[in-house]
Amino acid sequence: MKFGIIYELQMQKPWDSDMESRTYHDALEQIELADKVGFDYVWEVEHHFLEEYSHSSAPEVFLAAASQRTKNIRLGHGVALLPYPFNHPIRVAERAAALDIVSNGRVDLGTGRSITEQELGGFNIDPADSRPMWDEAVRMIPKMWTQETFSWEGDYFVVPPRNVIPKPVQKPHPPMWMACTQPDSFRIAGEYGLGALSFGFIAPGVLEASLNIYREAVKDAKPVGEFVNNQFAATTFASVAATDEEALEFGRPAAEFFQESLGILFIPWAKKKDAPPSYQYYVSLAQMVEARLSEGGGERFQEAWESDTLCIGSPERCRRVVKSYAETGIDQLIFMCQVGRVPHEKVMQTIRLFGEEIIPEFK
Repeated sequence: MKFGIIYELQMQKPWDSDMESRTYHDALEQIELADKVGFDYVWEVEHHFLEEYSHSSAPEVFLAAASQRTKNIRLGHGVALLPYPFNHPIRVAERAAALDIVSNGRVDLGTGRSITEQELGGFNIDPADSRPMWDEAVRMIPKMWTQETFSWEGDYFVVPPRNVIPKPVQKPHPPMWMACTQPDSFRIAGEYGLGALSFGFIAPGVLEASLNIYREAVKDAKPVGEFVNNQFAATTFASVAATDEEALEFGRPAAEFFQESLGILFIPWAKKKDAPPSYQYYVSLAQMVEARLSEGGGERFQEAWESDTLCIGSPERCRRVVKSYAETGIDQLIFMCQVGRVPHEKVMQTIRLFGEEIIPEFK
């Protein structure tokens, strides 16, 4: 099993004048350490307008900086938003290829469509268009990487014959992934031959259902690219320290902040009576989140922690958690360490202890 870390570049209030700058530079230092201690991947999100939750609106810039401070770790767009006007598919292909060049062939391109009304509405994107836009763009991008002359006539994009340059270092092209949270997404990822990025923080015992949907669909994949990227990645929180008590001191409030702020992002869907079918899952989720937020989250955290689904604790406890994920059959486990107000030195400690005391056991 491979190991990754993921960055939202979170900034829980209150803020000071240089917090954004410090958050970015601390994260780059953390990734440099992750590369040295044996992590396989770093994933960087693309989000817009989501203050506190994510200040990462230009992942290609951030990952380019990370590429110059690392040697082995793979650089994952986790994910590039494909509906236009978030990004035109030509620009996604160009930027990913340029990043692949400066990183000497270490790019993985994750793709998605956004599941927040704040982002879609901010760019005036009709939610009903987001999936067909993504569908069209995800088919275009690998062709731009592999064809000397590319052209396209579709429902959303028309491109006259052009050579989209530069071309990526990896041949035939970088591995491609899809962000997945609802069952239908796992099915589509498998059918399209895309790796599945399970960003729902689904615990073992429940995770297997999504994994089975993906594995069954990928058997008969008709890849949008030149090959099938049969990989499934799951996500969880990580805060590792010498003792459970020390890890919980920062890990618990950070995990609770993340879960609450993520829930708040979904709430606008609860008021959307005209949400398209592909977003009905999030309408139901939003209604459930509203009820849960009114109840408080202390008991839910304790239940998740005691059942070993959160990687928060001593190295011994975290090895047990990683083992439970490994036994599901996933290909990669991605950790969110930079959350809420966790201090930089505590994130560095988590990364170092993982590299020294946990990762070697699973290699």
